[in-house]
Amino acid sequence: MNPKLRILVTGGAGFIGSNLVRMLISQGHTVLNVDCLTYAGNLNSLAEISNDDNYHFSQVDITDEDAVASAINDFQPTTIMHLAAESHVDRSIDGPRQFIETNVIGTMNCLDASLKYWQRLTDVGLKENFRFLHVSTDEVYGSLGSEGLFTETTPYAPHSPYSASKASSDHLARAWHDTYGLPVLVTNCSNNYGPYQFPEKLIPVVILKCLNGQPIPVYGKGENIRDWLYVEDHCQALIDVALRGQVGETYNIGGNNEQTNLELVTTLCQLLDELSPETNPQNDSGSPRTASGRAVGGEGHASLITFVTDRPGHDLRYAIDASKIARELNWKPQENFQSGFRKTVQWYLENESWWQNILSGEYQLERQGLSSDSAASAR
Repeated sequence: MNPKLRILVTGGAGFIGSNLVRMLISQGHTVLNVDCLTYAGNLNSLAEISNDDNYHFSQVDITDEDAVASAINDFQPTTIMHLAAESHVDRSIDGPRQFIETNVIGTMNCLDASLKYWQRLTDVGLKENFRFLHVSTDEVYGSLGSEGLFTETTPYAPHSPYSASKASSDHLARAWHDTYGLPVLVTNCSNNYGPYQFPEKLIPVVILKCLNGQPIPVYGKGENIRDWLYVEDHCQALIDVALRGQVGETYNIGGNNEQTNLELVTTLCQLLDELSPETNPQNDSGSPRTASGRAVGGEGHASLITFVTDRPGHDLRYAIDASKIARELNWKPQENFQSGFRKTVQWYLENESWWQNILSGEYQLERQGLSSDSAASAR
């Protein structure tokens, strides 16, 4: 049986973080959720555990080094799981500075405060078992061609301000282990999807555009390929790494689920045809259209598909080799292509109040990352 730990989670009100916090609480751990509650941080995602005796919350910005140190020293964690990050590529194109401040400076603050806390520990067992898990992305590896997979030794080649900032934070985490001995582990995951994802990412955008009868934007020709990982599978992998991973090691976490963007969007439309037939917006011609109005085939919710100008620096393909974590920690994804996406669509259909609360504010599913100045500088 796994020990019951005191786990500090940074970014625990975000998409992956909230799913992780709920899972940790369900497994009997005590959790401090440290989050500054930016636009993507949502305490409504944690409503079901908000009154649990094992759950605690502290509103802290990780760019504030004193606040980070106080949170760690007051809570006295056995484990720190660092997820807090700015993560939307389009936003990083428009405003890279925030990504550097949060993902690089914020990570350094977390590492430095954790190191000082760890060095002061007098309980030998606690000190030996303390872990700092740094959670990152496969985007740090750059872009793949039509073949091959990212492994833990793939050279870094980030292409966006977001991925560059995460690559920097990965290097810092490993440096704090190699230089100071802090017991660090690093994970790099593929694209996550599932419940409670802020509706600026592709899958919730598609679902909500369908439900609202609005055009579904697909970048370029929809040929970009991603490996899709159900968020709860990812969270279990993070727990496995934190509890049983080898200190100093990196673990890639993937879903074994490669899809082109167009294949993914089409699948979601088909699921909505089945699960939400009342929102079927079938037009007179029975075909989806490009931005110029050229019909490209399709029916039902797919009639909303619209091809738009591609994102600057858009990587062609990501794909994870997750054989290491499968071999060493016996982890593998439980959800497949059909089951995970079906669960996700069903969740958004059943939890309208959650996403309507977001859409009733300033965020209106608007595209970012193509302002004239930023797009020109990114080319």
